[in-house]
Amino acid sequence: MNRPNILFYFSDQQRWDTLGCYGQKLPVTPFLDQLSGEGTLFRQAFTCQPVCGPARSCLQSGMYATQTGCHVNNRSLPIGMDTLPRRLAEAGYETAYVGKWHLGSDPENNYRTIAVPPERRGGYEYWMAADALEWTSHGYNGYVFDGDMQRHDFVGHRIDCINAFAVDYLHRYAASGSENPFFLFVSQLDPHHQNDRNRYEGPDGSRRKWKDYQVPPDLEGTEGDWRENYPDYLGQCHLLDENVEKLFDTLETLGLKDNTVFFYTSDHGSHFRTRNGEYKRSCEDACLHIPMIAWGGPFAGGGNIQDLVSLIDIPPTLLDVAGLEIPGHYQGRSMASLARGEAQDWPDAVFAQISEAETGRTVRTKRYKYAVTAPDFHMEEPFSPVYVENKLYDLEKDPGERQNLIRDPALEDVRQEMRARLNAFMDRALEPPRTILPPG
Repeated sequence: MNRPNILFYFSDQQRWDTLGCYGQKLPVTPFLDQLSGEGTLFRQAFTCQPVCGPARSCLQSGMYATQTGCHVNNRSLPIGMDTLPRRLAEAGYETAYVGKWHLGSDPENNYRTIAVPPERRGGYEYWMAADALEWTSHGYNGYVFDGDMQRHDFVGHRIDCINAFAVDYLHRYAASGSENPFFLFVSQLDPHHQNDRNRYEGPDGSRRKWKDYQVPPDLEGTEGDWRENYPDYLGQCHLLDENVEKLFDTLETLGLKDNTVFFYTSDHGSHFRTRNGEYKRSCEDACLHIPMIAWGGPFAGGGNIQDLVSLIDIPPTLLDVAGLEIPGHYQGRSMASLARGEAQDWPDAVFAQISEAETGRTVRTKRYKYAVTAPDFHMEEPFSPVYVENKLYDLEKDPGERQNLIRDPALEDVRQEMRARLNAFMDRALEPPRTILPPG
């Protein structure tokens, strides 16, 4: 079987509305917009965990973060776990990882600034990465480690440097003459904020170039720190777009483009400290709604898909693209069936677990968003025996999620329906029995 190459490009903390194909007015992402027109644009794509490490664990495993043991940051994937790259490698793929990993360290083993040992790399063969890229780099300059645990320093902006390692891998692959397909996972840190400097670090000139942005509806009139950060944030998104184009130039030059399926998405968005004390870890769409574009293979000319899809659907989709069987324990479904027009009974809701800022759960349909939170929050506990209803949004009337309707007696039937949907998702995720109480 002639299996396609798979190139997966992952940004970090990128809102869906930074892309022109989702309505961004400025020319921030012209190349990704072009790809969305040639391929498939998932208009309603959402993360299943709005925190970096937990979201990554879902991608590598096909399971929810509470199932992987990585429901918070600073948790490593279990050594030897049945991961996506291991399944692809068994089918003859050459697997490669470049960029931010965030799944190697745990409370007993700190690899934030040193090389991740081979047994903690999830099964990837080629390696050019750092466990916590936010600890080994800033917007300009930094370092990652190769497969032999040797340090490689950056020169220039971090986005350019990570992408250059991906370009280098493609040239190495082509020069090897391998007849096996590749699975290349490129994990950028940007447009994530710089933790130790408490700001977003775009390329030079971003504040001037992107100062005339249109304020997103959920941010307009709020506090937060988007006013000083949004131009740099858009600058980071633009540089990502430029680097995706460079990677496509390499694919074309090396004769690899026609047999490659490409994905672009992000782990979660950013609400710029308007929902809690930082940028994510909340149920609002500013956190949950992510960009998602697929190009090539079954996604060529797929158009705009309005069905709700989740990050948890990525692993089964990639196995489907490779012609492999989807394991029964995978929580998602293949989105290739949507692009082919073959999907039956596609779920009309998506589910997300929320951790670190709270122990929360949320379910979203096209019309409503419903969320619950644990009244007794303990960060290390992945579950709670009791949750309290705390948010309900009518997304049709209130897309900016400004009016919390959780106590509106007129929506009691909606609350009951959404509670039942949420319980069904939590059961499927193998969460323990729980009680959900009305708002206090």
